[in-house]
Amino acid sequence: MKQFIGTVTSNKMQKTVVVTVEKTKKHRLYGKTLRSKKNFHAHDEIGVKIGDRVKIQSVRPLSKLKKFKVVTVLK
Repeated sequence: MKQFIGTVTSNKMQKTVVVTVEKTKKHRLYGKTLRSKKNFHAHDEIGVKIGDRVKIQSVRPLSKLKKFKVVTVLK
């Protein structure tokens, strides 16, 4: 099961939140730090707010876009 830590960017849907996960890695030749972001739709039974740091975990497909669920609120 995949787990990511990200920030909630939208909670306007019912029991669904959009979580932005940001990854950083160094360029293999030049050493510059590169940032990339990805948005995931996650099932939310807890009731999180925009700006919360959450841990999401992969689950079976719950809908067309939702394949993750919110496990815990970190901050």
